[in-house]
Amino acid sequence: AALLEMEENQITLDNLEKGADNPAFSSVVSAPFPSCQGTGAAQGAPANVFQGEERIYQECDGPCGESKEEKRGERQGRSSSYCRKALQPASKAKRFCKAHVKVFRRVLLGLLGVAYLCYFIAACWLNFQRALALVVMTAVVVFFICWSLFKKHCGAKVLLLLSPVWKGFQKFWPWLKWLLVVGHLGGLITWLALDNSRNPEQLISLAGFCFLVLFLFACSKHHGAVSWRAVSWGIGLEFLFGLFVLRTTPGVQAFRWLGDQIQLFLGYTTAGSSFVFGEKLTEEVFAFQTLPIVVFFSCVMSILYYLGVMQWLIVKISWLLQVSMGTTPTETLSVAGNIFVGQTEAPLLIRPYLADMTRSEIHAVMTGGFSTIAGSVMGAYISFGIDAASLIAASVMAAPCALAMSKLVYPEVEESKFKGKASVHLSSGEEQNILEAASNGAAASVGLVANIAANLIAFLAVLEFINSALRWFGEMVDIKDLSFQVICSYVLMPVAFLMGADWADSPLVAELLGMKIFLNEFVAYQQLATYKKNRLSGLEEWDGSRKQWISERAESITTFALCGFANLSSIGIMLGGLASMVPQRKGDLASVVLRALLTGICVSMLNACLAGLLHVPTEVGDCVTFLRTANFSSTSYTMYMCCKELFASSVLENGTLSFTGAWTGLAESMLCLTQCCGHYNHTSCVG
Repeated sequence: AALLEMEENQITLDNLEKGADNPAFSSVVSAPFPSCQGTGAAQGAPANVFQGEERIYQECDGPCGESKEEKRGERQGRSSSYCRKALQPASKAKRFCKAHVKVFRRVLLGLLGVAYLCYFIAACWLNFQRALALVVMTAVVVFFICWSLFKKHCGAKVLLLLSPVWKGFQKFWPWLKWLLVVGHLGGLITWLALDNSRNPEQLISLAGFCFLVLFLFACSKHHGAVSWRAVSWGIGLEFLFGLFVLRTTPGVQAFRWLGDQIQLFLGYTTAGSSFVFGEKLTEEVFAFQTLPIVVFFSCVMSILYYLGVMQWLIVKISWLLQVSMGTTPTETLSVAGNIFVGQTEAPLLIRPYLADMTRSEIHAVMTGGFSTIAGSVMGAYISFGIDAASLIAASVMAAPCALAMSKLVYPEVEESKFKGKASVHLSSGEEQNILEAASNGAAASVGLVANIAANLIAFLAVLEFINSALRWFGEMVDIKDLSFQVICSYVLMPVAFLMGADWADSPLVAELLGMKIFLNEFVAYQQLATYKKNRLSGLEEWDGSRKQWISERAESITTFALCGFANLSSIGIMLGGLASMVPQRKGDLASVVLRALLTGICVSMLNACLAGLLHVPTEVGDCVTFLRTANFSSTSYTMYMCCKELFASSVLENGTLSFTGAWTGLAESMLCLTQCCGHYNHTSCVG
């Protein structure tokens, strides 16, 4: 009881703020302690609280105990008064800040806005071309801020005003829908025919696209239940985004700039990796050159997730897909998340809803994971030399295509609990501050880095063993150089050709597809980077009967075709990740995973077909001017193509060498030919 009474009489800041005496002091000040004779507690004093002190006081004489009690009471009273006086300004300031917190926030935001506006004006005034990226980013941020304010204050009123128009639109929609479909198809066919009149071979990619869609429809679980709205809108969004990225000048420039910035950004990894491992290892050893990028990128993604940037992007993209395609918010959110995170991280966004999702929705979640790559490993592929803009475009294009093909292969036949639901709650990270988020992101990447390194060691070793065994079996029947790559090049060569690769490039593209499907995309991208490096360094296309590189168009097609986690080893990763979240759905997960894997493979191939269809050949330029001014101490792709053009224009008749075309009558023709012959072999170089 004594302890409870002490707790009730503790000093509180509220009592001091009100200027009232604290109960813990009132009893001490108002009444003295009992006398030395121990006749009982003084009136109003809690005697049972101070029983120990009373026993001490009873042993001494009266005047001694009385003087000590009075002095202690006076000291405690003075300290209480001093505390009240000292805390009064602080308490007043605290109350004032609490009452005007909104005003302070607005003033702070206003000052920051004015400061940024001054900085923005100064940047544009000094060099507008240099500040163009800043202008675009500022315009995007201002647009979304204005849109959110408009929706918050005027959204309901605008919807109410437009409701009669919407009702009229719904009335005429049944026949207007078919009119729009016919018009769009007619315009698309006309545009494709005119656009590819100069390069009709690119129409092979269109045929391959149609073939893959028909193949997936043939593999559909329920042919009669296919939602053609989701399929058509998904393909349409994929095509429109591909058209914007690959054909329009703003799209090409924007994604090229974005790719350059990402490459520059990933270059900062060198500061950390060279400090830890040393510059020599960082420059020469693959593990110390590429894998630290995964750590850095994972750290940055964790920070963006803590700040809410990733959630905002994912919600906006999923809203667009959900509104247009009519899919449920859970599956749409997961597929949109796969653009930025991996196949096991994206389902964490909808973890509370996985237990109640239908098989079709689970199939869509798996397909989204198989069809895309994580942002962390994308950084590693960029470090190989793979085009960053193509990787970003492939990841974004895969989202609507994955949803569309998922609903084509496994249509919805159950009643979803999330149908008609406006949105789902998107949880945020558990970190307390940005430093903890950065640390957790870096620590979480350790497992991913170890997994990549272990897989590379294991798969490359297994591949070498398989090739050795195949060579041994081939030699028994006089088949030389039989390998896994050779088998894939023959089996998958028709698929590579249908995607748009030239027939000469199809074996190498098929070989890379086989590596991606049966091993993993990391190994395939590494080999693709080797082919690209050979082309850019100006090596001859053929070294005897072996092709050393593939064309630029085939590179673009292969980059899109490899962009996905759809390989056999990912089955275990996908099942393990989802089964740990919803162990009661293991049977459903296992029943749809193979269909999802097949769909994910085809989604990457569909993106590759669009890349081949929309590819714009790069012009070499004026070869005469280039070779006149070229330094032949080293070779490049442009030099190889110009020397090839020079060889084609040379004519050797009766021992006399002459030139045609742009090289006719030029005095430098023979000198340039001699220089080209120093690097490349051709019949014109004889003699």
